[in-house]
Amino acid sequence: MHLSSPSFFRGRGRWPQRAAALIVALLLSASLGQGMETLRQYLPTAEATPAPADQTTPATEASPAMAPEAGNGPLPPVVRVNVASQSYNFSQPWRKNPPVLRQGLGVVLTDGRILVTAELVNNHTYVELEKPETALKAAAQVEAVDYDANLALLAAPAADFLQSINGARLDETAAVGDRVEILQLESNGTPVRTPATITTIEVGAYPVDENAFLVFKLSAPLQSRENSFTVPVFKNDRLVGLVMRYDPRSQTADAVPSPVIQHFLDAAARDPYAGFPRAGLTFSDTRDPQLRRFARLPNGTGGAYITKVQPGSPAETAGLKVGDVLLRVDGKTIDQDGNYEDPRFGKISLAHYVSTVMQAGQKLPVVVWRDGAEVQLEGTVAPRDRSSMVSEPYIFDAPPKFVIVGGLVFSELSRQYLREWGPNWPREAPLHLVYHDRYQSELPADRGKIVFISGVLPGPNTVGYENLSYEVVEEVNGRPIRSLADLAAAVDNPTGPFHRIKLAEDPGLVVLDVEGSKTEEERIQRDYRLPSLRQLDGAE
Repeated sequence: MHLSSPSFFRGRGRWPQRAAALIVALLLSASLGQGMETLRQYLPTAEATPAPADQTTPATEASPAMAPEAGNGPLPPVVRVNVASQSYNFSQPWRKNPPVLRQGLGVVLTDGRILVTAELVNNHTYVELEKPETALKAAAQVEAVDYDANLALLAAPAADFLQSINGARLDETAAVGDRVEILQLESNGTPVRTPATITTIEVGAYPVDENAFLVFKLSAPLQSRENSFTVPVFKNDRLVGLVMRYDPRSQTADAVPSPVIQHFLDAAARDPYAGFPRAGLTFSDTRDPQLRRFARLPNGTGGAYITKVQPGSPAETAGLKVGDVLLRVDGKTIDQDGNYEDPRFGKISLAHYVSTVMQAGQKLPVVVWRDGAEVQLEGTVAPRDRSSMVSEPYIFDAPPKFVIVGGLVFSELSRQYLREWGPNWPREAPLHLVYHDRYQSELPADRGKIVFISGVLPGPNTVGYENLSYEVVEEVNGRPIRSLADLAAAVDNPTGPFHRIKLAEDPGLVVLDVEGSKTEEERIQRDYRLPSLRQLDGAE
């Protein structure tokens, strides 16, 4: 379990502007399926990932006791959320992918803000709220977003827009075995409530698979409807969570639960937004008797064996080391599996306590077993700095960085780039780049970013270099390369008439004529109609 670490039905979008109906129809037929499939690659690739909504899934007959119920009743505290989104093309980083339309349900909170999943609004260009019963619409702004926890908060529109909706409060009592309701809407605004049962509460993977937080697992015969990109779960009119995954074959759903939502709302109330903290270590259980003898653990002692401490993490700052055994954290006793006794959920992974119960900046006292004795240490938990990672797990709402030099396109490695190879990217993307992404914690602490040749634009300056893609760059003009900014600075300050680009693998050295590269770059910018030959700040 990583203390530092870790879709649903794809509803067909219905864009609210009637004057653009014909254009929208064309967009839906041409690009929505592609857009949903593109988003699908950001989700865990487990078998439970569902098929897009435009694929036919055999209906599973539900028992009468579990059948969805439609009816008028009191208006639920939800609004439709219509989102126009346009992602970036990481293979050709100067381009955007075709726009897509998404529609989900947003939960109106008591303060008038709207809670949705982060998936719904990533790479958004326009967000609009729509009242289900009247189709009244209002533009909305994203106030806070956390892609790690898959949550986003929309700013409240004008007060009169929500005056007929009573805001929802968070549930604080849901437990295994509880009956809850999953809320959807028919196209005419009629609420559809599907009974569900909470079957498991555990720490599990979220859509961004570097992260693991508390998950409520539900059993329910859910059906695909409009607005199904974000679906809330209620218990006695209180919000239990937001469904983020559903498997129609097993009829099971994973939901972002109320404790994670509450942490997100508390963090969003602070400026700047601090997010979810990490300790920055990896541990394993201590059930192996030989491991216990190796660590000299007394019989009857629990504890989790630390297998990795991330450089620069709160764990390293606190003095934790590989080989230590975590015995107690903030007074909580840790058992052989790395669990502690939570007052609400019983035995649950220590990751939940650090990432969700605690807030960023809090002191974390720990007691470890080291060299046959107890040692007391203290650290301060903090969110992980993604910008310091060798390969970032996701890049949303910002264009990819790139630099074009004489027809060679240079990029920084990210998992977003690797996902361009589709859901099977770990096997189909260049293996050495996958290795750098997957095992980046094994690289030297000062490694910096992986800069590589991501493409070769044909022209007289790149003759003989046509098959050079995916080669990692080590030096340019004698300067070590740890980021694209390093590469740009090296190119801007040549040490002779040629750029000398040293690669990690064959051919080892690439040489480009400096003046010839400038001429070729002018042609490339003109012929490809590029606004710029480099993008370094991650902003449009």
